[in-house]
Amino acid sequence: MTHELIVREPELYFDSIHQELDNFLRDTFFTHAFGHPLNIIKNVTLRPAIEVIQNKDNYKVKVQLPGIKKDNIEVEMDNDFMTISAETHEEKEEKQEDEHNARYHTSEFRYGKYQRTISFDQPIKAEDATADYKDGILTVTVPKQKIEATKPKKLTINAKE
Repeated sequence: MTHELIVREPELYFDSIHQELDNFLRDTFFTHAFGHPLNIIKNVTLRPAIEVIQNKDNYKVKVQLPGIKKDNIEVEMDNDFMTISAETHEEKEEKQEDEHNARYHTSEFRYGKYQRTISFDQPIKAEDATADYKDGILTVTVPKQKIEATKPKKLTINAKE
């Protein structure tokens, strides 16, 4: 009989509930009070979904950034932190005369700024980190710094008079 371990991450559930509540409140109250809801969404900083895997040598961080061009992604590392920022804009195109009066019926696309900061529990070697981007997934590999184990040292206490 095989038992599989299911990892539960409560913050993911709260993010989902929080997002649904935000959507409900925005659609219910803000649409008429502040104008078109698409204008409200554009000013929000979004948190992309991440996956962090570690082994004895490095961390591998995967970030979902669907529809974002590689040139619009920025990764910064400082000590034990990595911040990933990206931005996506609504595509503007030349419209013909009959499309000038067109308006959105439904739009669930997310436009705006994405940002996520990840902290590592061990020191990293930022200068040796690499990043790849394919099919909307950014993969950053960050090597860990080797920490030498030290033996405890016993001090001799001298008497001073």
